[in-house]
Amino acid sequence: MTSLLVIIVLVLLSVAIWQMTKIFDLTQVGNSRNNSQVANDNDNNIQGYLMFGFLAFLYIFTIYGLFKWGHLVLSNPASEHGADYDNLMWITFAVIFFVQAITQALLHYFAFQYRGRKDQKALYFADNDKLEFIWTIIPVIVLAGLILYGLYTWTNIMFVDEDEDVMVVELYAKQFSWEARYSGKDNVLGKANVRLIEGVNTMGVDLADPNAQDDISTTELHIPKGKKILFKLRSQDVLHSAFMPHFRAQMNCVPGMVTQFAFKPIKTTDEMRQDDDMIEKVATINKIRAKKSAELVANGEAPLEPYTFDYLLLCNKICGASHYNMQMKIVVDNPQDFQSWLKDKITIVKAASDEKAAKAAENAPVATPAPAAKKPDSTVVAQVTATTEVKK
Repeated sequence: MTSLLVIIVLVLLSVAIWQMTKIFDLTQVGNSRNNSQVANDNDNNIQGYLMFGFLAFLYIFTIYGLFKWGHLVLSNPASEHGADYDNLMWITFAVIFFVQAITQALLHYFAFQYRGRKDQKALYFADNDKLEFIWTIIPVIVLAGLILYGLYTWTNIMFVDEDEDVMVVELYAKQFSWEARYSGKDNVLGKANVRLIEGVNTMGVDLADPNAQDDISTTELHIPKGKKILFKLRSQDVLHSAFMPHFRAQMNCVPGMVTQFAFKPIKTTDEMRQDDDMIEKVATINKIRAKKSAELVANGEAPLEPYTFDYLLLCNKICGASHYNMQMKIVVDNPQDFQSWLKDKITIVKAASDEKAAKAAENAPVATPAPAAKKPDSTVVAQVTATTEVKK
């Protein structure tokens, strides 16, 4: 509501200023003014200087942004290929900034130097093969270099040798959560279909598939350090995107398709928490949270808990109303800790079997106890005995 009121006030203020300028124009009737719509030398000079002013604004704001927000960029990637990814990004940034600085300077310089002047005629070339070759071949060479380097880097990142020792894990996306499925000892994921989703089998795994007998489902992703992980990605409903920023990994999850991405984690969660840059980022976040907590406490609300770093799997596609909350915690363990965590997990087949047995027990008919034998009445017994004795 406050935002709406601010917008209304700004609109009314703009209308008032516009009306005041109209009134000012009316008060100038009769004064000697140049009402021509054709720009004169004074107009062109003003526009030329404004162009230089805008150029200065671009450079100053760019430099300010680098110093002000440069530390927010993620550093020290947690995957083996992350260094190549970051090198590609920084080289691209450097080329773009260099070209931008030169082209913007030339653009604004020419706009000022060759601004309109009275009785000055423009000099132009109908065509100039030499100039056209220069300004065509330079972008071609630069872009070709970036594209070839990008393809080389992308190929190295995406290539997975079929004979390579990798661990296969499935990431299953749905509105608005993630699930992970481990391929078990056979390292082969069982078949799955959305039509098979039922009860605890929330990923639609084919429980009759031999390869699915040792598959394990979890809602928290644990992966071992130093082991290459081949992620198989599926979506239950709409287009999602598996984004793991600290591992420099992202791949779309497309309904009806299985996509994949592989990387080798090189830093455990504990090691990343001890990283100097990460310690600084966490301290900055907690400083902001402490300030917000003070406001909440003043309003009688519960304060925010201090932030602790964790790797996260995020969705990088706007997939619905709760898209912002679609995330899953990732824990990078040492190999021994990972095996200890994994061995306590039950398979999807076992979980489905237990669920089926529990339902069967609930629906089983309750056994009706047999009626107890009726005790003979002692009076009747005595009468029958007396009658028998009289007859004798």
